[in-house]
Amino acid sequence: PYFQAALEAGINFFDTANGYSAGTSEEITGRALKDMAKRDEVVIATKCFLSWSDKPNTGGLSRKAIFQAAEDSLRRLGTDYIDLYQIHRWDYQTPIEETLDALNDLVRAGKVRYLGASSMHAWQFMKALAIQQREGWARFVSMQPQVNLIYREEEREMIPLCIDQGVGVIPWSPLARGKLTRDWDEKTFRSGTDKFGMNMYGSAEEQDRRVSAALGDLAAKRGLNRAQLALAWLLHKPGITAPIIGTTKGTHLTDALAALDVALSQDEIAQLEADYVPHPVVGFT
Repeated sequence: PYFQAALEAGINFFDTANGYSAGTSEEITGRALKDMAKRDEVVIATKCFLSWSDKPNTGGLSRKAIFQAAEDSLRRLGTDYIDLYQIHRWDYQTPIEETLDALNDLVRAGKVRYLGASSMHAWQFMKALAIQQREGWARFVSMQPQVNLIYREEEREMIPLCIDQGVGVIPWSPLARGKLTRDWDEKTFRSGTDKFGMNMYGSAEEQDRRVSAALGDLAAKRGLNRAQLALAWLLHKPGITAPIIGTTKGTHLTDALAALDVALSQDEIAQLEADYVPHPVVGFT
């Protein structure tokens, strides 16, 4: 029901990855969109880098791994081309020139329309863009960094770089893996079992708690829930194209759509941002 509801609401961009649930996410996405939408009316984005099996050469960004990952993603998605093919992380074991050459070949072969990247240092992304320009290769058109009210480190370099280079920004974890949707001390099954989230958001607990409290106070004042306000804040930030949202309930999609109509004043934005402190850079591995 989520795909149908999203399509009916005008959403046409769907993001997945080969490493999500060992490829099952791609299969579900492909089947749903094949049944519910015309192929040329939706944008399918997926990624490579993460290992999707225990077999050799099924991870990383070598030429062999990228070609195999792309073919497998095409098969699982049930399509003959990928609209946006993103490198999920920077591969320190493979020369970036090899990676970019392989990606360019996929574009030239018609298997990929556009290229994107995710979760890396700004200097790495600029290096890749410069090589692509120098060689005349297909260029990255999007960046998927982590951005939310309690993790804003990408505002320092990556987002200004993307604005300067004309690169779209599609942030992941806009609600900090659910932390920005509830009172700070409210416990859920996910909050107690999400080891990735625990590692991501444990470095500035007291300051993050104050940011969460400010979010709750303003949400109550505006008659919004926290998710709507947190997403609205992100949509007001310079350079942001659209956040990546995930839905396990119909209300998640409703909240995301409602955020589009929320207007915030500069004073309200300042109120939400006042207690933020610098955080260690995380999410690149």
